[in-house]
Amino acid sequence: LAQSLGRDVQVLVTTDYSSMIEAMRFGRIEIAYFGPFSYVLAKSRAEGIEPFAVGVERGSPTYRSIIIATAGGPVQKLEDVRGHPVAFGDQASTSSHLVPRATILRRTGLAGERDFRVVHVGTHDAVARTVEAGRAPAGALSEPIFHSLLARNIIRRDRLVDVAFSDPIPNYPMVMQGDLAPTLKQAIRDAFLNLNNPELLRNFRVEGFAPTTDAAYDVLRETARILNLDLSRMS
Repeated sequence: LAQSLGRDVQVLVTTDYSSMIEAMRFGRIEIAYFGPFSYVLAKSRAEGIEPFAVGVERGSPTYRSIIIATAGGPVQKLEDVRGHPVAFGDQASTSSHLVPRATILRRTGLAGERDFRVVHVGTHDAVARTVEAGRAPAGALSEPIFHSLLARNIIRRDRLVDVAFSDPIPNYPMVMQGDLAPTLKQAIRDAFLNLNNPELLRNFRVEGFAPTTDAAYDVLRETARILNLDLSRMS
């Protein structure tokens, strides 16, 4: 990005989605790489921000959440989560909390905290390890991250079973402040949309970036409605 723009670029790694949302809201950062739902939360607080690029995987700008269970454990199908703890990632995570939680509710009628215990363990990796170790009989995370963990031998396939997959989710958006100079905005947009360096793209777990708009994320607003979430009150 520094090379494309011809200026210095400072990279900030936030501790969680909430701190990144606040940094964007108060103009402390100009560009952010959000999770899909954390973008929706950010947009509800900072209306001027704009998604401009989305990662493409296997030819598609969408991905899925996977709900996994401990092999030989008490959960073998979605209905079995009743009465058990279910591991999720960050509270604002799209594919490691909100979408799979809504998927369980839509397909089984089982609601988190009423019919099963919601346990937040922080990250997608932590969800997989928690379920593998049997500390929770089921959990949810991003399907691409799940396959990456398997490929790197961080988790073992024989200790886990697939229970369900979500409907397609719009991929992680790159987002910028809407009040930047038009020429700078176009240069930022071009830097991502024209990116073809395989090594850099591998870090994003994508094949490339495609244009996107706010409307692509309406499906996450519908997810919030299903879960009766008040976006203005979420941290």
